[in-house]
Amino acid sequence: MPIFEFGLGCAECAMGRLAWNADRDTIGLHRLTQAAGATSRMDRLIILDRDGVINQDSDAYIKSLDEWHPLDGAVDAIAKLNHCGWTVAVATNQSGIARGYYTLDTLNAIHDRMSLLIQKAGGYLAAIEYCPHLPSDECACRKPKPGMLTNIIDHLRTDEDADRWMVGDSLTDIQAGIAARCRTVLVLTGKGSRFASEVRRRYPDTWICHDLAAFAERLISESRPSVGEN
Repeated sequence: MPIFEFGLGCAECAMGRLAWNADRDTIGLHRLTQAAGATSRMDRLIILDRDGVINQDSDAYIKSLDEWHPLDGAVDAIAKLNHCGWTVAVATNQSGIARGYYTLDTLNAIHDRMSLLIQKAGGYLAAIEYCPHLPSDECACRKPKPGMLTNIIDHLRTDEDADRWMVGDSLTDIQAGIAARCRTVLVLTGKGSRFASEVRRRYPDTWICHDLAAFAERLISESRPSVGEN
């Protein structure tokens, strides 16, 4: 099944198109292909924030490949979700591009490594969407606005009544997920512990999980049919 490739996140510059091979176009936008044997359905979608959810975060930004380190259990959690029928994508604010901290080539290299590790674990990412803009740019894609999430939902042709989730480590992730009509999860990795009390107070339906692996275990457990159920 073909996988969509997303570049810059806002509606006017997102260039979603079919990507059949893992390569790059002339302006360096990232492409992904689906891992062989994946069984995900478009009625079960999980959108992940990147920094603080999949990999270690830093207040100084993740500016190079050497600074990108996956969190314990995160890569295996994505593969496990895939194997249990979930499509997994990433939506990430990356204003470090606009700030001049790193280039698109660096971002692509980080996503190449992330994708390769997930593929080696037996999983895949259906899409990666990023917003390169500053908060002051007032774009349509930077979380807490839902532009990146709705792009993913639309381009992956997700069913209207699909089981959709947004998993993040910040208040803006939760707000973007709610705006995109997703169920929401705050993980306590990254910056998540800073927002736990506020999320509990403002968004009591949001799950709060220790990390991505704990979320995957809970979701898979609660998604299993009851004994005797067809």
